[in-house]
Amino acid sequence: PPRLPPVHALSAFEAAARHGSFAVAADELCITPSALSHRIRLLEDFVGERLFLRDGRTVSLSEFGRRYLDVVKAALRTLTDFPLPHRSTPAQPRVKITVPPTFARCLLVPRLAEFTAQYPDIVIELFLSVPLYDLSLSESDVEVRFGAGKYPDLVTEKLYEEPTFAVSSPKYLEKIGGLNSPADLQKATLLRSALEPWQPWFDVAGLDWPEPSTGLRLDDLGLLLEAVRHGHGVGLTRKHFVQNLIADGEIVHLFPDVQLKTPPHAYYIVYEKPVRDRPEVNAFVEWLLSTFRNV
Repeated sequence: PPRLPPVHALSAFEAAARHGSFAVAADELCITPSALSHRIRLLEDFVGERLFLRDGRTVSLSEFGRRYLDVVKAALRTLTDFPLPHRSTPAQPRVKITVPPTFARCLLVPRLAEFTAQYPDIVIELFLSVPLYDLSLSESDVEVRFGAGKYPDLVTEKLYEEPTFAVSSPKYLEKIGGLNSPADLQKATLLRSALEPWQPWFDVAGLDWPEPSTGLRLDDLGLLLEAVRHGHGVGLTRKHFVQNLIADGEIVHLFPDVQLKTPPHAYYIVYEKPVRDRPEVNAFVEWLLSTFRNV
């Protein structure tokens, strides 16, 4: 059968043409303007023609777009007008949230039942992102990002930050003959991560050392802890990720007096301003702030 155009792109096109604004159309469809732009580009790639003429923030239909709009309206009207006698339940409000994997596993999912108990009618859709790399909201309503907190043109609210400290497995400590002071790390393998750089911690520890450039690198905080647990070396971590492993004796907190109290990266809530007007999104953002500012 011939390939059909994506329906979600058709509805985005129709809404943008009707309003003459991507932002207003996105608000109507409960998606972000960037997600709507993505859908329009997807449809333009499908038809092989420009649907809109863009002049700064102003958009207008192209000649092809005007002709194609008539076809799209007729198709959508046919779908909309078809009687559905058994469809009486309105769609549930939903929030799409993208979060880093370790934050989701260790912090969000264990507490998510608190939100669903308060708001049983709101559906949460959870997606994972790679910290420091996935820097577009795509089709999510809200993101939790781990980074420096500098995201132009987006509303950014700090969620929380924790001190950074060094950890190792008991087996690894035994293997290298123990670590009595930070200077003893010269005989250890330092596990590297762009998420938890060593240089700021070295400064607090009084070590005039450069950032390590060799050895295992893991740009996922959960994988970093797994590498520590399995004896690959010494890593940097934070309390809420490692407290259970420390309590169980699988990981040792090294040099308790040396902690980087203000690390370069923290967790932030990021979203485009119009999305906060949706009651379900506002409820979820407020719950995140109240929950994690007090962890």
